[in-house]
Amino acid sequence: MKSPKEPNPVDKHVGSRVRMRRVLLGMSQERLGDALDLTFQQIQKYEKGSNRIGASRLNQIAKTLGVPVAFFFEGAPADAQFDAMAAVGFAEGEQASYTLDLMATPEGLQLAKAFMRIGDPKRRRMLIAMANTLADEETSKPS
Repeated sequence: MKSPKEPNPVDKHVGSRVRMRRVLLGMSQERLGDALDLTFQQIQKYEKGSNRIGASRLNQIAKTLGVPVAFFFEGAPADAQFDAMAAVGFAEGEQASYTLDLMATPEGLQLAKAFMRIGDPKRRRMLIAMANTLADEETSKPS
């Protein structure tokens, strides 16, 4: 059982999606707070999931960040009532988790931004091949 001080997993997920989108746009917490008439400390609490974001505030954040409200729930932890749907193939699965983990890191955001600037599909495939080679070398190193 989770402690009363521990943030709800869905609140943490929504907050991390707010942070991811804000960072992708190159927006500071202070600037987002100004747009919402909030302090940057409140934005920090939202992004950590320690403060729950109400529906009208989430709608305001979505408009400010230029995404639909549903964006913040993509890949959210499944509730017990949805476990049956996940069992029959409605869950996004492991791929969504990798994407969220990657985009939650500064390096992942930098990599995604740089990748999107590469217009040539051949060069994109070269970058993917290089990343796979580096990852294979990492995993084959003796511990």
